[in-house]
Parts: sequence; C-alpha cells; structure tokens
Amino acid sequence: MPLHLIKLCVGVGTLSELAAWQAQRLEDKRRARQTPELIHITRNMPKRHDEILPDGSLYWVIKGWIMARQRLLAIRRIEKDGVPHCALVYDADLVTVEPRARRPFQGWRYLAEKDAPPDIGRWSDGGDLSEDLRRELVSLGLL
Repeated sequence: MPLHLIKLCVGVGTLSELAAWQAQRLEDKRRARQTPELIHITRNMPKRHDEILPDGSLYWVIKGWIMARQRLLAIRRIEKDGVPHCALVYDADLVTVEPRARRPFQGWRYLAEKDAPPDIGRWSDGGDLSEDLRRELVSLGLL
C-alpha cells in the first residue's frame, strides 16, 4: 500500500490553470534543451520516501479542495543556494480525483492510501461538469 504526499497548489485557482502552467513549464524546458520533467522543490526530504516510491502520488489541494494527483517518479536530494533541499519529480499526467475539502497547511504532508480520494479520470479540459459545480455538488452531498 503506497504512501502519498499532499501539497497546497499556491497561486493556482483551477485544474485548467495548473495544467496550462505545467505544459508551459515543460515547453520552456524543451526550448532551453533541459530535461523536460516536472519538479517541485521543497526544503524537507520526506523521511518515509521509501514508502512513497515507486507507487506514490503527489495530491494537489486547489482552493481548499483536493482536486488532482500526479504520480511521483523520483525524490532527489539537491542543493539550492548551498542549502539542502528536496526535488519531487512527478509525472505530467494529471489525474482528477473525487473532490474532498482540505484545510490549509504549510509544506507537504503524508497521505495514507486509505485517506486518498478515489480517481475520477485523466484530466481533460472540457469535462461534463465545471470544477466549481463539481465542488458545490460534493459539498451538498449530491456527488
């Protein structure tokens, strides 16, 4: 049973924005002839990283709701300005999950498999329900 990480997606209001930002980031790396991979830099290395890889994911909280996940591919020790940091390398495939309310927190947190929301499907802009409508229906107990 894999262990996951959960992180607030600061500065992003919708899954569409997150997908667009990530696509632009990958394109910028390709143009700069860098390895086209998505990386989130954080200060602390997860002590339980052996439980996270190879099957764990990074779950994104957007505007107070767990909305999506991306499979973690690697967890690397790096240095940033001479200070040890951690690079979370994750897959470009954005998987939507059943929206679940989540209060704000700082940094990342572990998320047990039993507490992770189930997948809805691979992200595609233009689904049947808007993100706002889906969150509203979930909060009313209708989804």
